[in-house]
Amino acid sequence: MARPLRIEFPGALYHVTSRGDRKQSIFEDDRDRHIFLNTLGDAADTYQWQVFAYCLMGNHYHLLVRTPDANLSRGMRHLNGVFTQATNRRHERVGHVFQGRYKSILVDGQAYLLEVARYILLNPVRAGLIAHPARWSWSSYQATFGTAPAPHWLHQEALLGRFEGNNSAFEQFVLRGIEHPIWDKLNQQIYLGDDAFIAQMQRCAPHHEASVPKVQCRPPAPTIPKVERNTSGRNDAIRKAHASGAYTYRQLAARFGLHPSTIGYIVTRKTSPNHTNQT
Repeated sequence: MARPLRIEFPGALYHVTSRGDRKQSIFEDDRDRHIFLNTLGDAADTYQWQVFAYCLMGNHYHLLVRTPDANLSRGMRHLNGVFTQATNRRHERVGHVFQGRYKSILVDGQAYLLEVARYILLNPVRAGLIAHPARWSWSSYQATFGTAPAPHWLHQEALLGRFEGNNSAFEQFVLRGIEHPIWDKLNQQIYLGDDAFIAQMQRCAPHHEASVPKVQCRPPAPTIPKVERNTSGRNDAIRKAHASGAYTYRQLAARFGLHPSTIGYIVTRKTSPNHTNQT
């Protein structure tokens, strides 16, 4: 069977999993887990990743990450490589920690950002290790819910923004995920999205690189002042700037003088006849 394509472009959103070699445990103890999270933070800083959710299990891990700079492969080499070197030195061993290539799925963020995040956060519940995701210390649930400090590289506000910062609503959404499997919607092993999303992603596939301009994958990001000049108000400008894939919630919050969770709410809120566009 042919390997699934690696499609990378600015602003792509991925669900990433990587498993231990021969299905063995990746983490021997909590210190290994801390080493992994520190390395993930280094990768996020180095490659400008936006990490929305993570979960460390025994023999694998899950990430939900956006890559503004089209560099998932480079970042994953850093993450798995540095972690392998550090833990091999620590445990005085040699050899592989991870099983072959990591797996990445392209995700339609508008439709599935929340669903994939809760799938990740519910992994230890599905595995029968805990009854509630809040009891798992090695996922981003506690930081997103607000019961643990959030690392600077975690974009938890992108999730809470969908619930106007209401932690209880976020909790109930996550818990309902046990009854809502998502992988039956997976297409061709690598796409989670509708037909229009898949068609757009396929224009960015490697075998098209020679003939398809990169603008078809992701247009050059406009400056925020240019966005403001060409939109009807503040909220429209925020949505358009975020949609370019070039600006994080924190960057937009600093520019517009708002909290990152407010940016998340504006970005994801459906415009309605009763919704006014603030200026």
